[in-house]
Amino acid sequence: MNPANPARKYPFRWELLGNLRLGRPNLGPITSLYAYRLMVYTFRDVLEQTLGTEQADRIFYDAGRLAGKQFYQNALKPTGSLSEFIRELTSALREWGMGILRIEKLDLENGEIILTVSEDLDCSGLPELDYEVCVYDEGFICGLLESYTGSPFRVEEIDCWCSGDRTCRFRAEVVSLPAFAA
Repeated sequence: MNPANPARKYPFRWELLGNLRLGRPNLGPITSLYAYRLMVYTFRDVLEQTLGTEQADRIFYDAGRLAGKQFYQNALKPTGSLSEFIRELTSALREWGMGILRIEKLDLENGEIILTVSEDLDCSGLPELDYEVCVYDEGFICGLLESYTGSPFRVEEIDCWCSGDRTCRFRAEVVSLPAFAA
């Protein structure tokens, strides 16, 4: 049981990633993408059957957002400038095997970013489904951007491998631009 909040049994902590040198001395930290997708898509199926598509999407987005915030706090080095943050994030995503990040549009004045993630974990190589599937990734990107900027974001996938594209493209928009004192 969680002593900080006895009503919660499974709050996320970075330590839950574990000591893989100790726990997996032979297999190590690498697993098959098939195993990852088997877990993700069976979770998604059960959640959708139990709660409906909209609620399952909300849970995946929120989980991705939490993961993005935790990834920012624990896996990225503190940086000063936006270009340093993007370089650090691009390198970390590639090192972790999560995808290849590319910024297509960066309009800070209007609070909009268009970015792509190629070879992502969730859908690269899946069959065409005529709809986007990377809801978790939307939340993950949201959590990263909110952690770096301190501003709330809304992130939406606008192109996906599963809808016929060969990279996943996301639009991130600041929900409300902060008012600056003159």
